[in-house]
Amino acid sequence: MDIVQPHTTTWQQALGEEKEKDYFLEIILKINEMRRKGLHIYPSKENTFNAIKMTPLDKVRVVIIGQDPYHGPGQAHGLCFSVLPGVPHPPSLQNIFKEIQRDLGFFPPKNGCLTPWAQQGVLLLNTVLTVEHKKAHSHANLGWEKFTDKIIETVNNHCSNVVFLLWGSHAQKKTAYIDEKQHYCLKSTHPSPLSAHRGFLGCGHFSQTNQLLIKHGHSPIHWELR
Repeated sequence: MDIVQPHTTTWQQALGEEKEKDYFLEIILKINEMRRKGLHIYPSKENTFNAIKMTPLDKVRVVIIGQDPYHGPGQAHGLCFSVLPGVPHPPSLQNIFKEIQRDLGFFPPKNGCLTPWAQQGVLLLNTVLTVEHKKAHSHANLGWEKFTDKIIETVNNHCSNVVFLLWGSHAQKKTAYIDEKQHYCLKSTHPSPLSAHRGFLGCGHFSQTNQLLIKHGHSPIHWELR
């Protein structure tokens, strides 16, 4: 007798209808028009949805929520806080690595690309998925928040015992879409130099995350990068 595999929902199945809605189509039209006019928009078109491309829905175990992409050339590639290999580490990423060193003993890596985390089930999601060159928060009112709220809601509804790392008030607003009886929300200040010393540094979120994953029979995240 054939073994029937359990049905798993994909991002495409969960978000397909959302991508057909007027607001989403309007976002894409506006960004395409900006690029047509010669504006530099980050990340590149092919990298905009890397967070969900690199971490399948049925593999999500941890969610880290950022705000909007880095707005300097060559930095953003669709994963929050991450930069491409060879790019200097922005201050928030430096503080993330400092906390990992304090928490777990791993020295900060030369490479700031967080793709290995994404491949282990860490959804690295910015709430706004694009930004204009040298204009932080410039796409905050395009409608991306509605789409990324849907992504968070999808994780909430289709996954179990996910650890959400909510750093800063902006990320913590997303608890409105998270059932804290089904998932875990670890909260601190943002890793930005403006706030990291008021709670992020010393939060212990990386070791706590692994303890929670192990508690539910999951493999821990290998936070160390090379």
